[in-house]
Amino acid sequence: MTAWPATAEALEREERRLLAARPEPWTLPAAPGTVGACAVVYGRGGAGRGEAGEAAFAGAALWREGRALSTVAASGPAPAPFQFGRLALREGPLLEAAVRRLPERPEVLLVQAGGRDHPRGCGLAVLLGAALDLPTAGVTGEPLRAAGPPPALPAGSLSPLLLGGELVACWVRTRAGVRPVVAHAGWRVAAETAAALVLACV
Repeated sequence: MTAWPATAEALEREERRLLAARPEPWTLPAAPGTVGACAVVYGRGGAGRGEAGEAAFAGAALWREGRALSTVAASGPAPAPFQFGRLALREGPLLEAAVRRLPERPEVLLVQAGGRDHPRGCGLAVLLGAALDLPTAGVTGEPLRAAGPPPALPAGSLSPLLLGGELVACWVRTRAGVRPVVAHAGWRVAAETAAALVLACV
């Protein structure tokens, strides 16, 4: 991808292209190396109103062995309004800019966005990974379309989230007594690998 799609039609063409790709799967090493993470917030309070042009702030961080190495940011107007299933139009360019400012290229990237759990199977975590040529996993508080039972209560418990019979994400209990998060399959990262990566990072 040479530039982020600017229209819904262009985005869907790129999604179809990536869904047809067969990149080599990424496997989690015994000791994860440098891990990156990125997210976007909007204006005061961070939630935003969902309008095009509102102030948006993307942050990216690097850490290794539980220690933060560096953080960077990028800001600008959101290029598109919020539309269900089309978050890449709104956040993709800013996230790419923030990650490219990191002083070191991460081995894998966590993205606050969905991946294969998406109406067309290709969410922002997938598109960002392809744009950066980096393995990616999404991390969110809720699934988008997938469904499955919550995990058991002990820390480290997992449960599958399926969409159309396919495993696209996992519930992950990072700590006992704490609400689980969703680890999403992304670019070159399967759902089970995404879940293992989230646990390795906490």
